[in-house]
Amino acid sequence: MASADDLTDIVDGLRTARRRWRDAHRRWDTGGRELPSRELLAGIVEQLTGALFPMRLGPPDLQPEGEDHYVGHTLGVALKRLRQQVLLELGHEARLRGGEPPAESAAATLVSSFARRLPGVRELLDSDVTAAFQGDPAARSVDEVLLCYPGLHALISHRLAHELYRLGVPLIARVIAELAHAQTGIDIHPGAQIGPGCFIDHGTGVVIGETAVLGRGVRLYQNVTLGAKSFPTDGDGHLIKGQPRHPIVEDEVVIYAGATVLGRITLGRGSVIGGNVWLTHSVPPGSRIAQADSQSHSPGDPSSAFQSLAA
Repeated sequence: MASADDLTDIVDGLRTARRRWRDAHRRWDTGGRELPSRELLAGIVEQLTGALFPMRLGPPDLQPEGEDHYVGHTLGVALKRLRQQVLLELGHEARLRGGEPPAESAAATLVSSFARRLPGVRELLDSDVTAAFQGDPAARSVDEVLLCYPGLHALISHRLAHELYRLGVPLIARVIAELAHAQTGIDIHPGAQIGPGCFIDHGTGVVIGETAVLGRGVRLYQNVTLGAKSFPTDGDGHLIKGQPRHPIVEDEVVIYAGATVLGRITLGRGSVIGGNVWLTHSVPPGSRIAQADSQSHSPGDPSSAFQSLAA
C-alpha cells in the first residue's frame, strides 16, 4: 500500500499531467463537468428503450393498463436528462470554437426534435424485429428476437444514436454507440445510414463505418466489416474527415460471416457476398461473390466476371 507521502506525490504528478494536457488541448476549468456522462447516457438509453418497448423491455411489473402512464413518465425523465447532456455538448463545442455559451433553449429545441422522431424509430425497429424473425429459422417468436438478439439491441442503440447524430450532437451519439459496442460486440458508427428491415445475425465483430449506407432488408453475419480502404490527407498530412469512404449496400444484400468490404464501393441490389471475402470493388445487382478461387457473374451476362480477393 502506498504511504501518505507517496500518495501526495502521485496526486501532484497527476495534477501536473492534467494541466499539461489541458494546456495542450485548449481545455479550461469551467467550474464543473463540461462533457456528457457515459453513466447518465447509459441510463437514458435504458429508459428510452423501455419507452419504445414497454411491455417487453420495460419494468417487469408493468401492467397493460399502466403502459401509457409509464411511457409518458419515463420519456419525461429521460428527455429532461438528455437535455442536460445535450447542453453540455453544445457548450463544449462553443468553447472549442471560441463562441458564446449556448442558451438552454437550444438544447430544449434539439431534444424536442429528437422526441418527435421516436415513433418513426419504433417503426424502423419493428421492421428490424420482423426481419430477424423471418430470416432466422432458430427464432421461435418476435418476442424472442426482442429479448435475446444482440443485433437487435445494437440496432436500438444505433437508431437512437443516429437521430442524435443527425441533429448535431455527435459526441453523445458516439458514446451511445460505444456503450452498445461494449455490450454486444457490434460496432456501428452513429453516422451510418441503415434502412428498414436490417438483420444482424449473431453479430459479434460486425463493424459498420461512419459513412456506410445500407438499404432495405440488408442481412449481415458475424465479423462482417464495412470499412474504409484508405484515408486521404491534406497538405499537412492530417486526415481529411467526413469524406464518404465506406460502402453503399443496396436493398436485400446478404453478407456472410467474416467478409470485409472496403471503400466507397456499391454492392448492387440482391447481391450475396460469401464468407471471408475481401472486396474492394463495386459489384452489379444480383452478383454472387465467393472467395478467390471462385468467380461471380452478373445475371444474364456470363462474360462479366468479378474476382474477389482472399481475406
